[in-house]
Amino acid sequence: MSDTLSLAKYSIGVGDRFAHQAKPQLRACKMAADYGVEVVPVWNKSNREHTLIGSTPASTRAAADEAVKALGWNKPYHVDADHINLNTLDTFVEACDFFTIDVADCIGRPSGNEARQAFAKAHGELLGELNVPGVARPFCIDRGFLERVGNKYLAAVEEAGRIYRRIEDKKGRGQFITEVSMDETDSPQSPPELLVILVALADEGIPIQTIAPKFTGRFDKGVDYVGDVTKFTEEFSDDIAVIAFAVRHYRVAGNLKLSVHSGSDKFSLYGPIHRTLKKFDAGVHLKTAGTTWLEELIGLAEAGGEGLELAKEIYAQAFAQREDLCAPYAAVINIDPTRLPAPEVVAQWSAEQFVSALRHDPKCPAYNSSFRQLLHVGFKVAARMEARYLDLLSVTEATIAKNATENLFERHLKPVFIG
Repeated sequence: MSDTLSLAKYSIGVGDRFAHQAKPQLRACKMAADYGVEVVPVWNKSNREHTLIGSTPASTRAAADEAVKALGWNKPYHVDADHINLNTLDTFVEACDFFTIDVADCIGRPSGNEARQAFAKAHGELLGELNVPGVARPFCIDRGFLERVGNKYLAAVEEAGRIYRRIEDKKGRGQFITEVSMDETDSPQSPPELLVILVALADEGIPIQTIAPKFTGRFDKGVDYVGDVTKFTEEFSDDIAVIAFAVRHYRVAGNLKLSVHSGSDKFSLYGPIHRTLKKFDAGVHLKTAGTTWLEELIGLAEAGGEGLELAKEIYAQAFAQREDLCAPYAAVINIDPTRLPAPEVVAQWSAEQFVSALRHDPKCPAYNSSFRQLLHVGFKVAARMEARYLDLLSVTEATIAKNATENLFERHLKPVFIG
């Protein structure tokens, strides 16, 4: 198994919309290493983001490789084909070594009666009261439950198998890391459902190293968790116990771990996640994304002058186009239109006012989560500016880099992985 690419115990998905912040992001991982904690960076970018920005997976790979060389990083790192399916994976194959297989569209698609019944028949060991070490109460699973879960998820598992085998044909077995994403669906998967899904994935022969379930509560882009933290903590703990159980009893990769999608800025969950990881000696993949793009905006505004004016202009255009910008992200943002300041008001703001409204500091009275979320999905506006935006990133590089590194290390890596 030495030739099999394996994901480290701790990893963090780092988005970099415009491929300019790889070095500041990697610098944050080096700071974690200085604390004696290895957190492997995974640069992730979806086909939708590449299309909107006009970039390619090769540009993401080039930025990551350049950062690694410049900073002398001698630990693993990866480039993730984020949320790919059969229609989009081919463009990612050459540049990526991590593939997030997204089968959300297949969840709930009924599987055939024969497949569903065959699965239930094959796994009679799951029936009855099942005691999973680390879970307070036994799972009570009957044949009806197995068939219901199979009906909801087997088609998605089969689709994941088709996608995995396409990648394997092109990359070779063991030459890439596989994640399966089931988080973009209508309801969370309970720990017993997660167990059944893992068993089905094992039957399908997919050597997943991370799985992204949907957890209780709202995981909106770039803002804190909304929901019952106690309930999430119990669910997260039980899911880790389920993974350990699946590793012991089924053909599941020994380093399998949970992936927390849209995990960026879920500050109220970071303490519970850290304590649970320590309790089980478990790993996690924390998938963050567009907050680096927001740190670019913060850096532009802090620089003042032309940078501040451009940040204000981006907000004005995002405000005017808010319905179109928000539509693709409707399930993962929660903007209160009455909390969005008028562009003419923002035009009069100082750099400090703009930054205070945008930076995710819940203790700051001026912080505005609706303002932040609109700009989070407004990267398309900056993409249309092309060289004008990218040139200013270079001019204000020092300010932006400081913000990007501090944000990733102090607000994410430190509370989750170091404590």
